[in-house]
Amino acid sequence: MRMKLFIYLAIGLLMIGCSKSTSVVVVDIETSSGLIEVEIDTVAAPITSANFLRYVDGGMYEGGSFFRVVTMENQPEDSIRIEVIQGGANPEYRDRFFDPIPLERTSDTGLKHLDGVISMARGEPDTANHSFFICIGDQPSLDFGGMRNPDGQGFAAFGRVTAGMDIVQSIQGGEVELQRLLQPIQIIKVSRRLK
Repeated sequence: MRMKLFIYLAIGLLMIGCSKSTSVVVVDIETSSGLIEVEIDTVAAPITSANFLRYVDGGMYEGGSFFRVVTMENQPEDSIRIEVIQGGANPEYRDRFFDPIPLERTSDTGLKHLDGVISMARGEPDTANHSFFICIGDQPSLDFGGMRNPDGQGFAAFGRVTAGMDIVQSIQGGEVELQRLLQPIQIIKVSRRLK
């Protein structure tokens, strides 16, 4: 497991092309509702960042969507409630999806699930691949030790929205059935911001 983690880290650093002076990559998420700008923290969360960026660079979010929204009102079965929107890659690229990555816990990265933070969705630990979510309001139950996921391991935060939270909130306000948007918001393009 330690060797596998080392390999992921090495690949991550190579893919990011990260130098000591560059710790943040700016990514534009262009949606049918508007533009969301995100800063990806490649130093604090190198494995998760590299994973997200390889889906970005591979164009696999194009044609994907924001398909799930969680509000205080639409999770009656959950005793621990959160507010997020969730998006993912175009399912037509399923055959090109990468293997799941190790979970970078917030206890290791120091990143927290605050308002506007972007994080990887997962079921069990070490199962995240392309699907991500954006927090609306602070969500400490998604950090390590938080119990939104009963295993208490939390989720892998890896950046934050720097512009477009109004777009995030408008997506969250869409009409849903059981947390699924009746009209998913199309992801037109996700790309690194050119310097």
